[in-house]
Amino acid sequence: MARIKYYYDTETCRYERMRTNIWELLFNIIGFIVLSFIFAFVLLQSYAYFFDTHKEAAIRRENEELKASLESINHKLVEVNTSLSALHKKDKDIYRLIFEAEPLELKDTTKSITDGVDLKSMNSSFFLINKTNEKIEHINKMLKLQQVSYEEIAAMVGNKEKMLACLPAVRPLKNQDINSLASGFGMRMHPIYKVLKMHTGLDFSAKIGTPIHATGDGVVSLLSNKADEGYGNQVEIDHGYGFHTKYAHMSRFNTSLGRRVKRGEVIGYVGNTGTSVAPHLHYEIIKNGKKVDPVHYFYNDLTPAEYEKMIELSSQENQSLGGE
Repeated sequence: MARIKYYYDTETCRYERMRTNIWELLFNIIGFIVLSFIFAFVLLQSYAYFFDTHKEAAIRRENEELKASLESINHKLVEVNTSLSALHKKDKDIYRLIFEAEPLELKDTTKSITDGVDLKSMNSSFFLINKTNEKIEHINKMLKLQQVSYEEIAAMVGNKEKMLACLPAVRPLKNQDINSLASGFGMRMHPIYKVLKMHTGLDFSAKIGTPIHATGDGVVSLLSNKADEGYGNQVEIDHGYGFHTKYAHMSRFNTSLGRRVKRGEVIGYVGNTGTSVAPHLHYEIIKNGKKVDPVHYFYNDLTPAEYEKMIELSSQENQSLGGE
């Protein structure tokens, strides 16, 4: 039974029965419905904020699994990159120390797949997969470049025996005492002008007629018999690979221009021609057009002790035997 409501009428001083107007009733119903909708909306938003729906939970799990997979792939790619870097280092060492060629330059491949990618903001796995594929493709390109580089090295190794035979790696005078090195490479006292002057080779004192040997395989590229000028009678050999050697102040020759010679072959004999103050051989090594210290190339016919002695003698600031 519905409750009947009354109100006190001050005019009649009596309690009168309250009669509800239809519009008031309708307004109350609408107000109740609106408040219910507002309360329901706030409740749903709060629930959505603190709790995932089934679909959202599935997407979140998928993203976490995708992130874990990408991190695993990234770890493997870092290992591949480490191996590639090690191969590249060996490549550079071989090029620089043995073949003296320009090393292959590789771009940096150490960045992570997910560098610069906000995983939390990603709503599609395709973007991340594409980033992974790009990284793998980049490393594949680097591996192909490295393969080409090693093919070049393999070709060089095939010519290594020939190259090593051409390098000027022995002394030009055989069976001579180490102390026959009379003057080294560097600033030395000129024997005629008595001033310090750059001495661009090594002077080996020896008797006139002592055989002079080619220090590496090559072709005689210069043969000068101007005994009264500078170097005097001289021979120059082109060994290839950027190396030339010069033998000066000879008494006579045992070769001819354009002849191919082998390491150890007698090409002439010690003399005292040109601006020489005593019988000796002036020996030079020219590498890529620049004269270098020959003492660093006597590693094929010296013991460690003899080599150290040769270095010591070469470093002494004495007078050269010729004024080249």
